[in-house]
Amino acid sequence: METSHGCSAQSDGARKNTHHTDAGIGSPPPRTGKTQPAPLFIHHEFRSNFQQLLSPKCRPIDIWRDFIVMVACAMSNTVDKAHYDEREKRYLEIINKYEESQQHIFPKLYAAVVLALDENPEQDFLGEMFMDLHLDYEELKQIFTPYHVCQLMADITMDDLVEQIDKQGYVSINDCCCGAGANLIAAINSARRKLEDAGLNFQNHILIIGQDIEELVALMCYIQISLLGVAGYIKVGNALTEPMTPGDSMENYWFTPMYFSDVWHTRRTIRTFMDLFKEDAT
Repeated sequence: METSHGCSAQSDGARKNTHHTDAGIGSPPPRTGKTQPAPLFIHHEFRSNFQQLLSPKCRPIDIWRDFIVMVACAMSNTVDKAHYDEREKRYLEIINKYEESQQHIFPKLYAAVVLALDENPEQDFLGEMFMDLHLDYEELKQIFTPYHVCQLMADITMDDLVEQIDKQGYVSINDCCCGAGANLIAAINSARRKLEDAGLNFQNHILIIGQDIEELVALMCYIQISLLGVAGYIKVGNALTEPMTPGDSMENYWFTPMYFSDVWHTRRTIRTFMDLFKEDAT
């Protein structure tokens, strides 16, 4: 495990107890009806805003980690009340390390992520920006697979989803070493095209499951699949020594907002009753 140097905290007099909804992170910015910016412009805006946060007191990788954790906590807290207190506390501890003038930059970074994936959902935006900002040379040594390679693999390996959905109502797509989510994003888009051709709403029939040992990249994945509007969850942990099991503690699980939708809630309820009936039968 790495030791994070972190950013120097503000003085007590300058510190502001900012709630995450005040900072504007967690919900997509309202649509104005104007034309969306071109993707390259969004990349430029993200890079420019991120660079405003750089200082000799804080490593770029730590600023990136703070941004990712805050967005993930804010997203989770809109729906997952079981983890609300601990993640709200974590959010506030991070945001209060920054001056008030810096705090307002983080919602701009988040807005750029939302706009980028809205403009073009077929990309690993956070992974690309991670590499573009040269954060890959840090201790994580993360090198992300180019998205077009992931898309090719997804298109080649995707089975007959409609047949599977006819049998069980949905399909699950799992990546036990998900990184920032490029493979899962590619699989989501490949599945979406196939299901739309069959007249099906992919959001009601795809369950995304991912795991990674490194929290930073796992949460990058969580943010991106959440913004793509799919049901799913990401576990932070070693897939070899801490694989997902039915009796798992939910402490390190991050559930997407769509996972709590009526469709998926009903599906889980039915599954629970069916499991109970099976136990009674035995």
